[in-house]
Amino acid sequence: MLAMAGRLLLMALVLGLGARAGRAGEPLDIRIAWTTVPGQLTPVLFGPSAQAHLLRHYGKTYVVTHEHYAGSGPMVSALGAGQIDIAQLAPSSLGFAIENAHLDDVRVITEGWQDGIAGHYSSMFLVRKDSPIKTVDDLKGKVVAVNAFGGALDIAARAMLRLHHLEANKDYSIVEAAFPNLAPMLEGRKVDLISLVLPFSRVAESRGDVRVLFRMKDVFGTTQMLFNVARASFLDKNRAALGDFFADYVRAQHWFLDPVHRTEGVQIVADFNKRPASVFAPYLFTPKDFYRDRDARPNLAALQRNMDQLKGLGILKAKIDVKRYADLSFIDAAAKRLEK
Repeated sequence: MLAMAGRLLLMALVLGLGARAGRAGEPLDIRIAWTTVPGQLTPVLFGPSAQAHLLRHYGKTYVVTHEHYAGSGPMVSALGAGQIDIAQLAPSSLGFAIENAHLDDVRVITEGWQDGIAGHYSSMFLVRKDSPIKTVDDLKGKVVAVNAFGGALDIAARAMLRLHHLEANKDYSIVEAAFPNLAPMLEGRKVDLISLVLPFSRVAESRGDVRVLFRMKDVFGTTQMLFNVARASFLDKNRAALGDFFADYVRAQHWFLDPVHRTEGVQIVADFNKRPASVFAPYLFTPKDFYRDRDARPNLAALQRNMDQLKGLGILKAKIDVKRYADLSFIDAAAKRLEK
C-alpha cells in the first residue's frame, strides 16, 4: 500500500510539473532557489530593475519565481520533490543529490561564484577576538555553527576539522542557524566558531570582535563554491523558453559585472536587502568580492577536483564524473547569441 501511494505521489508530481510547464501560450514559470544576495545574484538578475531594462524575453516566454532556502542542502530535497526548477548547489550538496537523493539526472548549468581565486574573497571561519582558540586543534570540545547542514560551509568546516582528526558530534558539537544570527551567537558566547560569507563576514569584522581562524581556500583551494543545477527532464522539456531565459541571464550578468554600472548595481543589491549601499560598496563587484565568470560558465575542472577531495575525505562514497552531470549547452548558446 505504501509503495503504491509513493508511486501515485511521484506520478502526481511529474504530471503536475508537465501541466505547469506545458500550457500553450503561457510563459514558463521558472522557480529558482536562493539563500543570500549578493552571494547569489539570481534575485537581482531577474528582479524588477533587470526586467525593465535588460531582460528582453521576460514575461513573453518565461517568468521567474524566487524561492528562499537556508542553504544548498535543503534545496536538494526541494529539487527532488519537484518544488523548484533551478537550485544553487555546492560540491557537497551536488554529491549528496547524486548519492543520497539518487537524482541521477541533475545537471550543472551555470556558475554561481568561485572561492579561492587569487586576488578574490574566500569565505571565513571566525572565532571571538578574545577566544583562547588559536588553532583548529583547539576546537576539540567546542561548538561550531554553520548556516545549513549539508551546505558548502558545513562540509568545509567538517573537512578542516577531520584533517585535524576531529569528528562532528564526537570531538565537537555542530549546530545550524541563519547567517544573520551567527555573529550574535558567537558574540553571545553560545558557539565558538562560525562560518560566514559576504556581506555577513564584513559586518562581523567591522565590529572588531572577531578574528579569522581559517578560510574556505585553506580547506579546498579553488572551489566552484556555488553553481546552478536543474534536472535534465526539466531542461529537455522546455528548451525553447530556457534558451531565452539563459540569454537574458548572461546579458544581465554582463551588465552587473561591468564596472561602468557598478554604482547602480550596488544600489540595486542594497535596495533588495533593505540595507544602505555603504554595506556593499566597499567590495561588491570588485576583486574583494567572490569571483564570478562573466558568462556564468562553471569551472568544471575545479568542481571535479572538489568532488575528488570530498571522496578522499570520506564525505562522498564514490568518484563522481562531473562532466557526466553537466549541461553547458544552454550557457554556450546564450554566449553565442549575445556575440551577435
